[in-house]
Amino acid sequence: MKAGIRRETLDGERRVAATPETVKQLVGLGLDVEVESGAGLASGHSDPDYVAAGASVVNSLALGALDVYCHVRPLEPSTAGALQRGSVTIGLGSPSSELPTVRALAVGGITSFALELVPRISRAQSMDALTSQALVAGYRCVLEAAMRLPRFFPLYMTAAGTIPPARVLVLGAGVAGLQAIGTAKRLGARVSANDIRPASADEVASMGGTFIKLDLETAEASGGYARELSADRGALQRALLAPHVAQADVLITTAAVPGRRAPLLVTREMVQGMRPGSVVVDLAAESGGNVEGSIPGQDIPIPTGDGQGTVTLVGIKDAASAMPADASRLFAKNVANLLALMTRDGAVSPDFSDEVLAGTCLTHDGQVRHAPTAEALAALAALGGENAPVASGSAGGPQPGAPPPGCPASGSEGVR
Repeated sequence: MKAGIRRETLDGERRVAATPETVKQLVGLGLDVEVESGAGLASGHSDPDYVAAGASVVNSLALGALDVYCHVRPLEPSTAGALQRGSVTIGLGSPSSELPTVRALAVGGITSFALELVPRISRAQSMDALTSQALVAGYRCVLEAAMRLPRFFPLYMTAAGTIPPARVLVLGAGVAGLQAIGTAKRLGARVSANDIRPASADEVASMGGTFIKLDLETAEASGGYARELSADRGALQRALLAPHVAQADVLITTAAVPGRRAPLLVTREMVQGMRPGSVVVDLAAESGGNVEGSIPGQDIPIPTGDGQGTVTLVGIKDAASAMPADASRLFAKNVANLLALMTRDGAVSPDFSDEVLAGTCLTHDGQVRHAPTAEALAALAALGGENAPVASGSAGGPQPGAPPPGCPASGSEGVR
């Protein structure tokens, strides 16, 4: 069976769905692997590297001849329509925001696996792309903050005087948040953090941070994910966070709720209460933003309330893609491990009695097997957004809520 990896076409996307290391793994499974020329260049992998690993390098993939298509970003409907019926796709699907593509996959009879839907169980950890990419994003956002902050992160005691450490506040202690805490701590900052899931307190402490406990209701859903607070509790959360935000030199926000717009944690007024020169990094900017006014890919100067300077508001975009070598190393391994789970003697044949494959499957045999996405498509059809509904079916396994749109490294994803 033939597996293909194409160059990612989205502007700014530098990751690749297979590395020479994972190509060796796929070839060892008995698959013929084709890689489009230049697919791995941005992540440090040349065409000869892939050839040496056992792949064939082609100028352009013939999508209709592939049995398996591995990708990073969600597919375009036209790409889904070009695949042959019965073929398998593995990659990020963002089903809550890519309904036209989901419809095209179902209509085309494609068996698609969305990595956002990988069940959060121990056996599936090696296939969990949300976690692996959030690790990269959490690290990167601290570097972005450090480059913009006009002072040191660590404490320095010199003959000319003592420089106190920077104060870093992280909101959202999922995988990205915990990595941000650990990175800021290693750079020498004094780090504090908050999350609406009570279990996060021990995790924050384990990374060297100080947990800020607020008088709020428990807000943890199944699988370790956060759930959305009610409007009045959200307002109370912001009021309780305001003094902590004002004391921070760097504020990093990573909070997200699966299937919904990122929660608003920080208002413009709260940002204006920070000291001049402070930096705010919104890792959730692509999914709506935790900070009022953040725009993905832009640095916005916010005048402080006292008029003495500005605070830099950074809307992070493509955080994992900014470090494509290691992001691709992890992502490609997630893809290869999931593909290995459904491959026997060179044949890819998913067994949906396996809870990992059942929970990760988005479409199969003309049906949308992820219930929340099927319901969203039906609602869209009822509003006249589509010509006809697509049949839905039970995958026989866990049915997690649809993930937030955009890059998977953008939220408080929950921690095992």
